[in-house]
Amino acid sequence: MPSRTDIEVKDTDAAAEKPGAIAAFPYDRLTVERFRAAFPRARWRDDLRAWFVPGTTAGRRIDRWLGRELAGVLAHADEKGRDAFAFEPIDSPYLEAAEDLRIRTPYSKTVVEELRAVPWAWWDPDLKAWRVPFRAWEDLRRRWPSIEAAARRNEPEERRKRQEARRGTPESEDAAARAGERRRHRHPVPADALPPLQRVLMTGQGAVIFTDITGEIADDDIVRRHYGAVGPGVAVWAQWRPPTHAELVKAWPSRWPESEAERDRGWWQPTLEQLRDERRKARSKERSLATRNDGADGPRRPEEKP
Repeated sequence: MPSRTDIEVKDTDAAAEKPGAIAAFPYDRLTVERFRAAFPRARWRDDLRAWFVPGTTAGRRIDRWLGRELAGVLAHADEKGRDAFAFEPIDSPYLEAAEDLRIRTPYSKTVVEELRAVPWAWWDPDLKAWRVPFRAWEDLRRRWPSIEAAARRNEPEERRKRQEARRGTPESEDAAARAGERRRHRHPVPADALPPLQRVLMTGQGAVIFTDITGEIADDDIVRRHYGAVGPGVAVWAQWRPPTHAELVKAWPSRWPESEAERDRGWWQPTLEQLRDERRKARSKERSLATRNDGADGPRRPEEKP
């Protein structure tokens, strides 16, 4: 189990351009009191949601303090969480209490995202279960309704019922058509306003990097059904790929939101807010893919093979 998953120590305060270190850790009153006693010059930064300790050696001093104090603090927090769980336990087929809390559910992106947001939670590939120490009980309890609801929705029988209910409906046919079109990795662009290639751009479907303009005229019915109107003139197909997180970080943002004409055109330079959202999604997707490949991302989908 990782011992310092939610503790961050950073050696500079870039925002204020002062030497020092930033320390962030799960809130506990006793921990805060002991931290402030050890670092009387520490100041809370609302913008960073962390403590800033000034000084060129602050990072090393914080590390030494954590080495001395962390074991006792975590043991105390675990005892408090164990008592809270005993007083108000959760009765669920997905939750087991042992030396820590263990969660086993059908695969669900919602479950994975919720548990990743719980401090100290980690996936144990040997037990094929998420493990949460008692110190994170309050965080887990707040998220449990969403976790259990998502787990029940993803039970094989419930998924089968939903698939049968949707089969043959116009909604299911539209969803299948949209998914099929998305897999073709093409996007209509105005023939008289072609996008630059190999650059991060925004579209109505999210961030893309256009790799080629095929010159093939896009069918108006397909464009209207899946993409909406694209300019007043002839539209042609452009091939695209999703940008990586690294490419999104390097992308240059627009200072202004896209205009109505740019949105009608179908592509535009992303703003900083749009890039931040796309970076978050790309980082989550890449992390999920990497950890799933090494067995650390939770249960596989039923159709996935080892």
